[in-house]
Amino acid sequence: MKMSIGQTIDIIYLDKAGKITQRKIEVNGIREGRIRATCLTTGAPRVFLAESILSWQPVPERQHA
Repeated sequence: MKMSIGQTIDIIYLDKAGKITQRKIEVNGIREGRIRATCLTTGAPRVFLAESILSWQPVPERQHA
């Protein structure tokens, strides 16, 4: 399964401090191992390192923020 721009996904992510977080994001761009996205919890733009995403899955249409 491949992540794509405009897709809403749930991720489990390991941040720089070593904390594991779960977020629902909308993918805005993917390039060179970085995923630009909008966090749907905070509404804030974020950049995630692909190598730090431990797990992800698409969010069914009816569950979008």
